[in-house]
Amino acid sequence: MILYTRKDFVDALVVVLEELYMPEFPRSDFRLHIGWRNIKTSVTAMLVAMAYCLIGRNPAFACIGVIFGMGTDMPDSIKNGGNRLFGTLIGGLLSIAVFWVYLHIYPQGGHSMLLAVLLGIATVILILLCQYFWPGGVQPGGVVLCIVLYSTPVETYVSYALNRILDTAIGVIVALLVNYFLPRERVVRLWEGFKKRLGLCR
Repeated sequence: MILYTRKDFVDALVVVLEELYMPEFPRSDFRLHIGWRNIKTSVTAMLVAMAYCLIGRNPAFACIGVIFGMGTDMPDSIKNGGNRLFGTLIGGLLSIAVFWVYLHIYPQGGHSMLLAVLLGIATVILILLCQYFWPGGVQPGGVVLCIVLYSTPVETYVSYALNRILDTAIGVIVALLVNYFLPRERVVRLWEGFKKRLGLCR
């Protein structure tokens, strides 16, 4: 009889993960480079946070929307931002409906086995809705669903879900607008033209 130690199991698991999923770590081709995507993501998130602070509103979810929605190009932005936006929209509205049913049975709230059952049913509905409208929205939608059901006070679950949808939408839309009006190619052309005017280019 062959007995395997915990180390043998971990080593085998690491080998499988490396072969199937994990890239080379650390990457041998890595070089420190701050590109245009890095700059516009950080600056846009900073400006959105500043704007929210001026109106006394928490900028967290809007900034998350910016970071998710800022892709390398417009198609990438639409894909990643759409995942976040539609997932949050579907998960937020679904969580309101599920929590409403739950509170009609347990008006005072509180965690219970019923809430766990409702979560399971809601997850099935979430996946089906996302598969129909936007397949990439399952994970963001699941995050919102779980947070609303298990971490939101009874009195504010509707406003929390709606505000999260609104803030996420604002962040994603801002990211899409920045990527649309300031693609890398346009910025490079503007920069080269600016250098020529200053006589920096030969």
